[in-house]
Amino acid sequence: MAEQPGTQANPLRVAIIGSGPSGFYAAEYLQKQPDLNVEIDMYDRLPTPFGLVRGGVAPDHPKIKTVTKVYDKTASDPRFRFYGNVELGRHITHDDLLNHYHQIIYAVGAQTDRQMGIPGEELPGSYPATEFVGWYNAHPDYRDLTFDLSQERVAVVGNGNVAMDVARILASTEAELAVTDIADYALEALRHSSVREIYVLGRRGPAQAAFTNPEIRELGDLTDAEVVIAPDEIELDPLSAAALALDNDRTADRNVQTMTRFSYQGEQGKPRKIIFRFLVSPVEILGTDHVEAIKLVRNELYQAEDGSLRARPTNEMETIPVGLVFRSIGYQGVALPDVPFDARKGIIPNAAGRVIDPLRNETRTGEYVVGWIKRGPTGIIGTNKPDSQATAMAMLEDRAEGKTLTPAEPARDAMERLLVERQPALVTFADWQVIDQIEQERGQAAGRPRLKFSRVDEMLRLLAERKQQPNPTGD
Repeated sequence: MAEQPGTQANPLRVAIIGSGPSGFYAAEYLQKQPDLNVEIDMYDRLPTPFGLVRGGVAPDHPKIKTVTKVYDKTASDPRFRFYGNVELGRHITHDDLLNHYHQIIYAVGAQTDRQMGIPGEELPGSYPATEFVGWYNAHPDYRDLTFDLSQERVAVVGNGNVAMDVARILASTEAELAVTDIADYALEALRHSSVREIYVLGRRGPAQAAFTNPEIRELGDLTDAEVVIAPDEIELDPLSAAALALDNDRTADRNVQTMTRFSYQGEQGKPRKIIFRFLVSPVEILGTDHVEAIKLVRNELYQAEDGSLRARPTNEMETIPVGLVFRSIGYQGVALPDVPFDARKGIIPNAAGRVIDPLRNETRTGEYVVGWIKRGPTGIIGTNKPDSQATAMAMLEDRAEGKTLTPAEPARDAMERLLVERQPALVTFADWQVIDQIEQERGQAAGRPRLKFSRVDEMLRLLAERKQQPNPTGD
């Protein structure tokens, strides 16, 4: 009988599918366990790691991106390997994972967006915010999209942090964006933008806004844009006022204070305006060949049986002329090949991070989930750390009880031979560090933090050229 995996002679082999924060936090926790010999192989379909830290965090938020230094430390452990440019379902299969690993973690996040489900949503000029965010962050999936920035009025539906990012990027000057790592083609397009009014539309009231206080506060620091909130928009209804007084929600309280301050200051005459509207929901996007306007219904709040404040429509309607609509009402998970998926919730069904087979209503041995694909798109980057640690603890409990997969070929070299055969263009972490260095060199030449690659073939070509030179990482 083979000894329990996790020893020197029989290392615990763990595959992590996805290289965003949740995957790295799970890896870090496993690496730190004393008396556990663990080998972690992390996969990503892109050549670049870090998930939404690279492809989702706004370019003008560089401090948030410094969290990757923690992930670099995790990746520097000799027991860790990164295999980028490798896609599950294309280069490797679910059966391959079962054949080579004792435990598998799915850390793929939420890769698409929720739809509003209203007439006109598919009109040209109507987009998910996820596409716009990916576009200005140089994500290869969105590189070739174009957005009609000749329009003067834009509606952003939703009031979470992503909605704030979209509004802020649209309202920023070229000078404000040129010092960031925004995609070069996005910087050029935004330089010629005609956008002058950005409506941010919230389904509920100001006290229920989902953005954090720094996100709303920094809108007041923009050079050529001002925040416009009518006093009656910020006035709290009795239910919200009572809830705010009882809940001791400091974020909501500070948000309301910040927005109240904006409402007092009046219009300052800046060329661009970010106009907040609350208690409104889109019911139709109007236009023939392109978005021309958005039709809204006025909402009212009521207290649901669970005590939460929810919105319901009234009979009051209005129409706002806009030429662009960005919906930012939440990210949505996507199913993986041969892995259970709850399409309604947009997650992999799980119990405390253990993947559940819904047909048998039982957990699948050795398969786990972390991050947004585990719990839905909630929280910030730091929220993923305790979430991932909880799943990793479940993995260690299962290992202690002998509940792991029994791979036929657990040796790391066996999997690596398969990978090289299936995907000769796989990218290691050392390769990524070369790509990272080239991006920073390109940025330095342009007076910017980095110039991101937005095409995979370009990354691979320049990587190959640099590797042919002596000492490619400059060590």
